[in-house]
Amino acid sequence: MLSNLFKINSVTGRAAFNHADYRYFWLARLLGVLAIEMQITAISWQVYQLTGEALDLGLVGLAQFLPFLILFLVSGSLADRFKRTHIMSVCVILQTICGIIFFALTVNGEINFLTIFIILIFVGIARAFQSPAQSAIVPLLVPKEHVANAIAWTSSGFQMSRIAGPGIAGIMIISGEELVYATSIILFILSTIFTLLIKTNTQTISKTPINLKNIFNGLEFVLKRQILVGAIGLDLFAVLLGGATALLPIFATDILNVGSTGFGALRATHMIGALSGALLLTQYPITRFAGKSLLLSVVVFGLAIIIFGLSTYFWLSIAALFIIGSADSVSVFIRNNLVQIITPDQMRGRVSAVSAVFIGASNELGELESGVTAHFWGTVPAVVVGGIGTIAIAGLFAYKLPELRRVNSLDPDDLIEKYQKLETQT
Repeated sequence: MLSNLFKINSVTGRAAFNHADYRYFWLARLLGVLAIEMQITAISWQVYQLTGEALDLGLVGLAQFLPFLILFLVSGSLADRFKRTHIMSVCVILQTICGIIFFALTVNGEINFLTIFIILIFVGIARAFQSPAQSAIVPLLVPKEHVANAIAWTSSGFQMSRIAGPGIAGIMIISGEELVYATSIILFILSTIFTLLIKTNTQTISKTPINLKNIFNGLEFVLKRQILVGAIGLDLFAVLLGGATALLPIFATDILNVGSTGFGALRATHMIGALSGALLLTQYPITRFAGKSLLLSVVVFGLAIIIFGLSTYFWLSIAALFIIGSADSVSVFIRNNLVQIITPDQMRGRVSAVSAVFIGASNELGELESGVTAHFWGTVPAVVVGGIGTIAIAGLFAYKLPELRRVNSLDPDDLIEKYQKLETQT
């Protein structure tokens, strides 16, 4: 069965790392995401200790998502008009400044929820411009035949940082949040250095003027292609409903009674599952039934969310979070391949921005949804209903979007050929 879905490729399993620019990019992103994850973990813990309100944890997600929603069309256009490494560097510098402010206010005992919310808006602005530039640059760093491997390793590095970040921050929080903020500042600086080492000049700079028509081109490109609408939209609605990770401080403190150390373990386990899935895909890339695999991964994701919500046992919660992360890594891999391979480079920034705002919605807005529903319904009902909704969304997409269900190969040439065939039929 596995031989039908996956293809062993021991020769090119690490092919992306043969290219220096990709190595610099991978390290820059690894360190940058590590800094972000440590920072957000400390902020979530700090907010809950300050206010004790589930709703405020949801507002942490809102503060990061709003800039995505407002700026994604402009940020995508800039990623096509200007050198992407320069955009990435400026964004990391802004995140460094925000980290310094978090550190200073915490050390001086002047931190409060309103201040945290305002600073997070600026963090969100930086990430709104950084995300499309980072996503769009990956296919330029390696040859076409290594793009899928680069996408898989990029996802793996992302998950490595998301594992290490909460775990390290969870231990550091015992000594104080200021230690977490100080460490994130150092990591942001290192990320900036590695970003500046990227020398690729193969980007196709868009010469079209920045006006409303061209700003909306990325959104128009996606909306005209049902497989992209399906892949991106499925992530949006499924993870929006299944965004239980925002409530981990409540589960750790009030339901599982495992404290700050257990909180770090819960956050890290979700990422360990995602890393395991991503690493598997670097060596065993999906070669058949990609659309069906995407839909199935979302169903498994929803089932694991339900188990996690109902669990009162730490070991069972750990197992459920591992499955959640593993299933999510499959959907991320398939979606990124579809978006990056189908889109021409001169539009990749704008299309990546559209994808980024949906990803931002599914993660950050999902945190808001979880916080709001937990506030009014209770924590456990909010998570369980979210899991049921996730499964329902997968079924709806499978029924309404047969083009997505029929996607088979993720090979660049085969994918484009199949995609064009689907388009001529609609």
